[in-house]
Amino acid sequence: MTGTKTIEPKPGRLKSRPEFLAVREGEKRRGPLFLVEVLDRQSPDMLPRTGFTVTKKQGNAVERNRMRRRLKEAVRLHAAIAMQPGHDYVIVARREALSVPFDQLANELVARVEGRSGRKRSQGKGPRKE
Repeated sequence: MTGTKTIEPKPGRLKSRPEFLAVREGEKRRGPLFLVEVLDRQSPDMLPRTGFTVTKKQGNAVERNRMRRRLKEAVRLHAAIAMQPGHDYVIVARREALSVPFDQLANELVARVEGRSGRKRSQGKGPRKE
């Protein structure tokens, strides 16, 4: 063996419906490409867990699977290190996740996982009335 490579532990997976439903009670971080739902399990010694959802409204099975694969790869390569221990993350894809460049998708995902918003809002004002 010529070099040692440190391997980051990969996040666990959410698999059952009750696990996904529990995360819905947590914080929601909306974006144009996906929604990230985050739940703090109050277990800082546990690995983070992720789950992926794409509704039938977003496209046919081929398109939904492509969205899911792109998001899984973005988590694996970029966002896993930003995930906090003891937290569950459910990523709900939107159709726009298919058409954006992968780097943009990954950067947006890291920003949402870290809790940063993509857009700045003016402070002190309510919703605009038109």
